[in-house]
Amino acid sequence: MIERYIGKIIFFILCFIIVLILINSNIFKKKDKTLIKPQELENEVYSSNKIKDVKYATKDADGNKYIITATEGEIDYKNTNIIYLTDIKATIKLINSDNISITSNYGKYNSENFDTIFSKNVIINYLNNEITGEYLDFSFERNSILMTKKVVYKSLENILKADAVEMDLKTKDTKIFMYENQKKVNIKSIN
Repeated sequence: MIERYIGKIIFFILCFIIVLILINSNIFKKKDKTLIKPQELENEVYSSNKIKDVKYATKDADGNKYIITATEGEIDYKNTNIIYLTDIKATIKLINSDNISITSNYGKYNSENFDTIFSKNVIINYLNNEITGEYLDFSFERNSILMTKKVVYKSLENILKADAVEMDLKTKDTKIFMYENQKKVNIKSIN
């Protein structure tokens, strides 16, 4: 519980520092633009809200830990709880279970509830299983992982192709399914 508040405090300190930097830059200072031509406005450069080497960690009430790192994060100006991430690595450390690792090219992290959307080249590794796809919705609040778009599930014995894979983090139950009833999950034995 304390780690959750520490993460929020660190996030708000970072936001405060960014705001101070922006205030000291010319972005918030009013300029008389009456003499500026429209072409000059197009070339005007604003300060960035990007953060290098991002890391967030939290723990739920049951003791499960969630750690996410990225090479870069960009805070959404409209909602400072949302951070867009690049080159993501996440680890879910479950009590009485093996860790789940997730990687992807991009993501959208909500620092308020820790929900994360991973996108593009998403890979989940859990035990001897690997799941790949293009979109993953991870929710601490729902205790679930939902992987969609070009999903391939590989175990030691089988390769499955489906529309979606959903995992309940508490029960570890996993559902593999197609969205259309007439389509079937494609299963191929490795042996």
